[in-house]
Amino acid sequence: MGEFMSFISNNFADFWSYTGFANAGYEHFIMILVGLFFLFLAIKKDFEPMLLIPIGFGILIGNIPFKIDAGLEVGLYEEGSVLNILYQGVRTGWYPPLVFLGIGAMTDFSALISNPKLMLVGAAAQFGIFGAYMVALALGFEPNQAAGIAIIGGADGPTAIFLSSKLSPNLMGAIAVSAYSYMALVPVIQPPVMRLLTTKKERLIRMKPARQVSHTEKVMFPIIGLLLTCFLVPSGLPLLGMLFFGNLLKESGVTRRLADTASGPLIDSITMLLGLTVGASTQASEFLTSSTLYIFFLGFMAFIIATASGVTFVKLFNLILPQSKKINPLIGNAGVSAVPMSARISQTVGLEYDPTNYLLMHAMGPNVAGVIGSAVAAGVLLGFLI
Repeated sequence: MGEFMSFISNNFADFWSYTGFANAGYEHFIMILVGLFFLFLAIKKDFEPMLLIPIGFGILIGNIPFKIDAGLEVGLYEEGSVLNILYQGVRTGWYPPLVFLGIGAMTDFSALISNPKLMLVGAAAQFGIFGAYMVALALGFEPNQAAGIAIIGGADGPTAIFLSSKLSPNLMGAIAVSAYSYMALVPVIQPPVMRLLTTKKERLIRMKPARQVSHTEKVMFPIIGLLLTCFLVPSGLPLLGMLFFGNLLKESGVTRRLADTASGPLIDSITMLLGLTVGASTQASEFLTSSTLYIFFLGFMAFIIATASGVTFVKLFNLILPQSKKINPLIGNAGVSAVPMSARISQTVGLEYDPTNYLLMHAMGPNVAGVIGSAVAAGVLLGFLI
């Protein structure tokens, strides 16, 4: 009987040593709370659930404690594990171009084609990226790391993942979570900046309806856009090439099935895997560092600078525009790449001051320009630092 009890006791002790309870540290519970907070924001507050639910649940998965030296092959960073295989799409950077393919197939560039000067607003918003880059350098980050952090200012999660996978893979988890967090918090972060930098008179500016864009123009735009941007910044080809390819599938009119696949099942599948694996990459041992706090601070600052740059640029641009062609500065915030979230914020804030002034279609111009601009900015940084 004594031997039997000893056998049971020893086996139970072995079993217990493999459980999460035996291997848990306070860091795991901190990260689990972060994951639960993301799920709360997504489910209760409806903050970008398509992004935050995969990421939040991924954080839970990535922070289930287990015996590291047991050879279980369940952790994201264990070679050969299922999560590690799924994470290859993030680590090697092939998830983001597929997301851009889907974005291109969903995006209507008509607002930008009909009013090309709105491209300048999207370009101005990229100052947030380069401003944060200089601050990150001043704080002691290496140039490659600073570039990965700064791209958060473009409010483009796939671009941030793509660039950080090439330049600063050790910071990629924190950069990706930061980028997607601030994308989801667009409705909270941007309106106060927009109100602070505009007057009541400026918020009431009415813009002329956009002209009708022909089918030929829509077909030519992705072709010309690809040639112009990628001749200028060849290192941006993986993102820009897929973005314009997806848009051509949509606008050609003869590849509807391919466009529907790219904008539906493909991007949905990749978004799930991308969010889940990015969330799972935030294991406490890798994520809870002083660098992570700096990254979130710099990402927030970059996002504020980008929003302010877009709004301020419109105000300055209006000084040289005739009265009939002035631009409402409230669409300046849409120069960041968070499509179509930031354009909706332009509309929402505008309607607060004039319930009949619809800014959404005008805001889509700088918004889609911001997608192109952030990819170009990533290409510039990659070209200089790779």
